[in-house]
Amino acid sequence: MVFGLLVRGGLVAGTVYYTRKAGVWGNAEETDKLLNDVKGQLCPYVQKAKKQLPFEVPKLPQAGEVRFLVKHYYNEGVKSSFRFIHMLPCYAGRGLKKVKDTFEDFAKSPAITGGNEKAAAAATK
Repeated sequence: MVFGLLVRGGLVAGTVYYTRKAGVWGNAEETDKLLNDVKGQLCPYVQKAKKQLPFEVPKLPQAGEVRFLVKHYYNEGVKSSFRFIHMLPCYAGRGLKKVKDTFEDFAKSPAITGGNEKAAAAATK
């Protein structure tokens, strides 16, 4: 658990470091330069992929549509987050009940099965 947390934390830190060094978190000019560099490097591959596809690639949505979609999905994310927070006591109660039931099952003595019926009968006498 701790090792996994350290690995994930390292990946996040490495990603932030690399994107900052690349210019994603810089000023607008650096970000525009990075975008144009990436577009220039990917353009030949995109053209090659378009030629191999058996269908026409649709155009990107207009700015107004993108704005609407961003607002819509942002609002859905906020609603889902608050729904989760609202249901958190219920989820915690269910989880604690499962943990309690599991510990109670472990506390019970195991049932005797198989060919040891004579030994079980002798043990109960």
